[in-house]
Amino acid sequence: MREVFQQELREVQDRLVEIAELVVVSIKNATQAFNDSDVTLAETVIADDSKIDELTVILDELSIQILARQQPVARDLRIVVSALRISASLERMGDMSEHIAQLARYRFPDKVVPKSLRGTFAEMGRLDVVIAEKLAELLRTQDLELADEIRNEDDRIDELHVSVFDKVLGETWKGQAVDTVDATLASRYHERFADHAVSIAKKVHYLGTGDWAPELAS
Repeated sequence: MREVFQQELREVQDRLVEIAELVVVSIKNATQAFNDSDVTLAETVIADDSKIDELTVILDELSIQILARQQPVARDLRIVVSALRISASLERMGDMSEHIAQLARYRFPDKVVPKSLRGTFAEMGRLDVVIAEKLAELLRTQDLELADEIRNEDDRIDELHVSVFDKVLGETWKGQAVDTVDATLASRYHERFADHAVSIAKKVHYLGTGDWAPELAS
């Protein structure tokens, strides 16, 4: 029975990694669609989000079955409960990618944001992709140095997020109302994507060390 239980825990980890890898693909495609005004790619992101949702449900059902059948305690219990929370955050990261892609679809054939902000959003998108890739590797390897790196990348995204608000609220901003709304929403989606990654990194850090590491809090 113990061997079966350990196999189930490994399956939980494998499924988390699988979802995280789909999130990597999703954010890569979403940021490219956003930056290039690629409506076909945007539609792909939107359609593929259902796969992330489906795998999240499957993982959650597996975790609940483990809780019911195996009645884990101590660290094993924390692993299963954390998996439920991590899967929820991964699902939300997929949603953020979908929202970014939806903005690209809504504004096609135009770009979502004015030229003055495109460099900022290109960098935010690049950092989100880096964070997603590091998160998938963190879930695969439990290399806790990656948790710190994710937090550092998130700090940079937070700075860019603030700079977008400073820009659209500044006296020199010439954008229309729709430009202000789009820029504000897009910036928020990028920022929240990274925040969910930090939340996951915090949970993995706790499982690996027993230390809640509040400095990783989003």
